Amino acid sequence: MTAPLPFDNSYARLPERFYARIAPNRVSAPRLIKVNRALALDLGLDPDWLESPEGVDFLAGHAMPDGAEPIAQAYAGHQFGQFVPQLGDGRAMLVGEVIDRHGVRRDIQLKGSGPTPFSRRGDGRAALGPVLREYIVSEAMAALGIPTTRTLAAATTGETVVREAFLPGAVLARVASSHVRVGTFQYFAARKDAEAIRTLADHVIDRHYPEARDAALPARALLEGVVDRQADLIAAWLLVGFIHGVMNTDNMSIAGETIDYGPCAFLDVFDPSKVFSSIDQFGRYAYGAQPSIGLWNLTRFAETLLPLLDDDQDKAVAIAQESLTRFGPRFEAAFHAGLRRKAGLTTAEEGDVELVRALLDAMTENQADYTLVFRYLADAALGAAHDEPVRRLFVDPTVFDRWAVRWRERTGREAVTAEDRRILMRAANPAFIPRNHRIEAVIRAAMDRNDFKPFETLLQVLSRPFDDQPEHAAYADPPALTEQVLATFCGT
Repeated sequence: MTAPLPFDNSYARLPERFYARIAPNRVSAPRLIKVNRALALDLGLDPDWLESPEGVDFLAGHAMPDGAEPIAQAYAGHQFGQFVPQLGDGRAMLVGEVIDRHGVRRDIQLKGSGPTPFSRRGDGRAALGPVLREYIVSEAMAALGIPTTRTLAAATTGETVVREAFLPGAVLARVASSHVRVGTFQYFAARKDAEAIRTLADHVIDRHYPEARDAALPARALLEGVVDRQADLIAAWLLVGFIHGVMNTDNMSIAGETIDYGPCAFLDVFDPSKVFSSIDQFGRYAYGAQPSIGLWNLTRFAETLLPLLDDDQDKAVAIAQESLTRFGPRFEAAFHAGLRRKAGLTTAEEGDVELVRALLDAMTENQADYTLVFRYLADAALGAAHDEPVRRLFVDPTVFDRWAVRWRERTGREAVTAEDRRILMRAANPAFIPRNHRIEAVIRAAMDRNDFKPFETLLQVLSRPFDDQPEHAAYADPPALTEQVLATFCGT
């Protein structure tokens, strides 16, 4: 199949123990759901070709275009704290890499494309619901300005997959800066393959951290670069109320992007202990636990790099430990700066973080919606006459009233007009997030009625999360009691 896909596949040029070469798994009746035309153009691809019959065959994993080198990447991982020495792409294939219009190398991967040598008795397929969920949430995260994998397209296969029921099959075409994970390094560390670790580190440095190449100790610079990006990323998650749901080491990207949207969800009522994932029965990956788990995962990454840090084990461990101490201050700086922005504080004073945390505590105690409290607080910046919308979100509105007195005393010490503060706060606090009940409604419409209009509408709303959209105002609302989503599920 000829196609305008200018592949340049660097990962497939690595030693063959890094992956397994695979052939396309043909499906019975591929049908396009949607092509992300703006992303296609950004990648230098022809969206019209992607929407053609040949393009749909490619997007469904049915046939490969010229230049594709489909591979399943090898990796290991800690899953809920338990190490599994071989995982790998069990239902995905990296078909190739392209250089986008900004000169950035990007992977194109098909998720749900069929069994691979790493499938571990699985069918290698994806159901329609998880494909739609990942499309919606990954594109919403991009619109929120959070580093993430992207979705190029989604297609149905015309086949049935068996999970808790018989479900329609689908394939997601995912784009990432790369799909190298902490678990990729763990795969080779478990095999004591120091040569492969060095090769992989060189590949990652060249691709993602070129500044590390000139450092006195490139492996240390790589570790610190990954630490910094993950600290910033997890802070960004918390600032929008995102819960990844399954922060295993095989789901942590070395590039610092959000990857693998399985049982992910967004907070409605603010609750640091909140868990949605049905498989996280002990709260390991709860909303408020994400920073500590991030550091735990990074410690596992540092362990894999010890042979590159120093020949002396004790010295290597000391270097790794010192590098890992960057995480806490880096995360706190990013998170606290974000909290100040959300509260409309343009300068830094001692006590600012305690002030905003007092609001968060009040939200937890009063079952207040995280997203709407901060969005309406922007209007309250205009004066107490505008407080009523945010007050109504609290079971006891007087709790907000008392907090607002402290907040106004603090903002009164800044030389910022009320309108300018409101503008800044609206730019930091989205009106629209991927509400869990909205995602479920989209999935049900597609599954039960073959109706993808709600999917298209939700994507459109979430593409402008910071803008007022009066015609879609209901999409900002938290769920009614009967609409609440209590659990989310992994697609495997």
